[in-house]
Amino acid sequence: MTPAVADPSAGITDPQAAALVAHAFETISRRYVENRHQIAAALLDAEGVVHSGLHLDAMVGRAAVCAEAGALSAARLATSAPLVMVAAVRYPKPSETSGARIVPPCGLCRELLLDHVPDLQVCVPTDGTVRILPLTQLLPAKYVGTKWPAPVLPTHV
Repeated sequence: MTPAVADPSAGITDPQAAALVAHAFETISRRYVENRHQIAAALLDAEGVVHSGLHLDAMVGRAAVCAEAGALSAARLATSAPLVMVAAVRYPKPSETSGARIVPPCGLCRELLLDHVPDLQVCVPTDGTVRILPLTQLLPAKYVGTKWPAPVLPTHV
């Protein structure tokens, strides 16, 4: 029998962040498949609805889809409401002794999320706690191409 994996939302003081982390944890706990689905993301919109995304691994790594991208797609299919906060949880492989943990968006997801939600807040593990940071702080020098007008990104010191 496999030991229970602890919910990493325990101890998070911000209620929205705790709820998002718990939602992502519950999703990946139900959908985890080793080498297929290891991360789930929860994305909160301004109306209080949470949109879920599941990491889809692929034999060719570049074809994989991150959980945050899935959550963004699910949110945009469901609503045009502003998106306010995201959290992602990685479930441990059976061979790992560490528990489930909150993970920040990868670089590709940071770019994608900034393209679509420049004011997004992100749950980030920092020094044994969780901080809620503006996405722009995680990627201060965003790539700006020529596909559409460059967004006005919030500045943070």
